[in-house]
Amino acid sequence: MDNWQSVRLFGLPAEKGRWFLIPLGSMVLLCLGTVYSWSIFRKPLEDLFGISATQSVLPFTILLVLYAMLMPITGFYIDKIGVGKITAIGGVVTGIGYILSSLATNITLLTITYGVIAGAGVGIAYGVPLTVSAKWFPDRKGLAVGLTAIGFGLSPLVTAPLAKTLIVAYGVLPTFTILGISLTAIILVISMTLKLPPVGWKPQTGTAKGINEIIPNQRRELLKSPSFYTLWVCYTIGTFVGLSAIGISSPVAQEIIKLDATTAAITVSLFAVFNGIGRPLFGWLTDRLQPKGAAMISYVLILIASILMLNAGEGEALTYLVAFSLFWLCLGGWLAIAPTATLILFAPEDYAKNYGIVFTAYGAGALLGTLAIGQIRDLFGSYTYAFYPTGILAIIGIIIAQLKLD
Repeated sequence: MDNWQSVRLFGLPAEKGRWFLIPLGSMVLLCLGTVYSWSIFRKPLEDLFGISATQSVLPFTILLVLYAMLMPITGFYIDKIGVGKITAIGGVVTGIGYILSSLATNITLLTITYGVIAGAGVGIAYGVPLTVSAKWFPDRKGLAVGLTAIGFGLSPLVTAPLAKTLIVAYGVLPTFTILGISLTAIILVISMTLKLPPVGWKPQTGTAKGINEIIPNQRRELLKSPSFYTLWVCYTIGTFVGLSAIGISSPVAQEIIKLDATTAAITVSLFAVFNGIGRPLFGWLTDRLQPKGAAMISYVLILIASILMLNAGEGEALTYLVAFSLFWLCLGGWLAIAPTATLILFAPEDYAKNYGIVFTAYGAGALLGTLAIGQIRDLFGSYTYAFYPTGILAIIGIIIAQLKLD
């Protein structure tokens, strides 16, 4: 019997049932993506603990680094432990990190509870929904991964105004407890539905015939391929710029454009839409234009956004909205370009392990970007100067992608 006829998901033939795994995986990532609303927490925490802009970004920075470090490790255990169990473990660890954060009395403790513990949880669970989608959709890899990843990008659309409301009503520290309990419960329920296809399963659709059936000597070993190192550098640049922008979205709105805190929080929710859209959009572009073409488009948009912000001033809300929409769009784009490029350039059967290694670029970009931007703000007294390095890096990215990303 043909394998696509014998495998069933959610009571349906697998080829139809697999589509339910995309919104379920996306919901897991939406819960984990609460971290992207960190800019809403920064001002209240700076006031509560009496800390600087550089200090207030530390928990977010450490979280992103731990998140990136745990991804490769998780990739090696997915087949052994199972996608459901790993998702549940990640969700519980993330929730514990949030709950313990409500007990923090200084920025050091918060960096441990939120940065290290919650960051580890996000790292454990993040790659699982992407792996599930990649395995079930060999015929639409870029689109499927992009649609799944949209949850992480769209999270601030829900969690930024929610966090703002909770902070006003209960205070910044109790908000961590409320979010931690809620996201853990949702992830635990969904984890019970996630599974990988049987070995060798393929959809029946004609477009899937021959998908990933590449002659073995055409496959490149990840760490021995120049393409890996080029992809890693390109991903680092995209992450550096995107996470820098995400971390300062609300402060820039208030300090440079002179928007009030409530309006600034609303803009973060708007940008989350573009972050979400960027994932399926650039996943689709990567399928059609190959990684090089999609990367070139993202860097050109980043350069445009950087130039806009270098010329932005008080009251220029439209310039700010356009520029930061592009920044968030391109960060979302890289979180689809990189996993899709990993599927295209390297053996798909090793995707979980390979993308975990590629994803360390995300941690490098997070560490360099968020710390550098905070330092620039403290050194020069304005976030405007942050957009010089983002523009320069975009130009470097254009050159590298054009010459080497294939």
